[in-house]
Amino acid sequence: MTEERIHEICTHFDIDGEATGFNTLKDGHINNTYAVSWKHSDGTNDEFVLQQINTVVFKDVKALTNNILGVCEHIKKKIEAVGGDAKREVLTLIPCRDGGHIYDGCWRMYNFVKDATAHQSADAPGLLYNAAKTFGIFQRRLADYPAETLSETIPNFHNTVSRYNDFMQAVREDKAGRVKDCQGEIERIKAYEKYAHIIVDGIADGSIPLRVTHNDTKLNNIMMDNKTNEGVCVIDLDTVMPGSLLYDFGDSIRFAANNGAEDDPDLSNVYLRLDLFEEYTKGFLCGVGDGITAKEKELLPMSAFILTYELVLRFLGDYLNGDVYFKTEYPTHNLIRARAQLKLADDMMAHMDDMKKIVSNF
Repeated sequence: MTEERIHEICTHFDIDGEATGFNTLKDGHINNTYAVSWKHSDGTNDEFVLQQINTVVFKDVKALTNNILGVCEHIKKKIEAVGGDAKREVLTLIPCRDGGHIYDGCWRMYNFVKDATAHQSADAPGLLYNAAKTFGIFQRRLADYPAETLSETIPNFHNTVSRYNDFMQAVREDKAGRVKDCQGEIERIKAYEKYAHIIVDGIADGSIPLRVTHNDTKLNNIMMDNKTNEGVCVIDLDTVMPGSLLYDFGDSIRFAANNGAEDDPDLSNVYLRLDLFEEYTKGFLCGVGDGITAKEKELLPMSAFILTYELVLRFLGDYLNGDVYFKTEYPTHNLIRARAQLKLADDMMAHMDDMKKIVSNF
């Protein structure tokens, strides 16, 4: 992307002044994101975030934008009600000069969260606790938001029953001729099938409330204050959809409490870190406060297993389909990913009582 093109795009957003430069931000894997330097007409300097939405992944940009606008406005009111800094603690979409918030079908601009960093790992003491607390606060602030009014930007994203059915279709079709290489994994996956229904059925029968969910609760989707390491703002809201609080908690544990890497070829490295599970659980429950039901709290440990199991279905299903969805670095990459996540799921099931005991302490 040339500097001239970035500057031209920026002129379509309703901001006083002009762009003076930009840097490409490479942390995300879906959208193209740029940090834009800005000079206002009064001579003051500023920064904004310019994004090109991936319309292959997100086909309904209007629905996605309406989700973000509604959720951010709701959070803004909650922040202002307690005297917080809404300019820093919630994302703000910049309007276009000719109306709306999207230029040319895919470009948008956000405020830049200053003096904060999106960390790739929880190396600093307390960082994981603070991240969990921030996601908990995100849930608490949105507990009274009408989740049913949100659009599904990616249909059936965390519908584990649908994911299981897609996986079994991949097994039956065996498009890449790989089923013979992973019969053991397939049988283990089939043995866990009953757990795929727990959250989906709970939402359907009303025992688990339908909530606003972020659906990508990785550490690097929180801007953390550079001085205090406390959470400032939850970012990357494209996958905000109706769902279950359990989706967000479970996926966080899958990502944050795994001793190994998501695609670790050495399965001896892959196991649940109960100390990290405890740290995250403590922070999340502190942040969410009374914005969680007894049933949801009871299912927090199981949600970690279910979301990990979901990734097993997705990775191995993609491997059987010929690696058509996830980017891979070598021919068996998705198989290695699936085996690592299956090992983690097994370990979570083995330590389910330990996780339940930890949750009961808070």
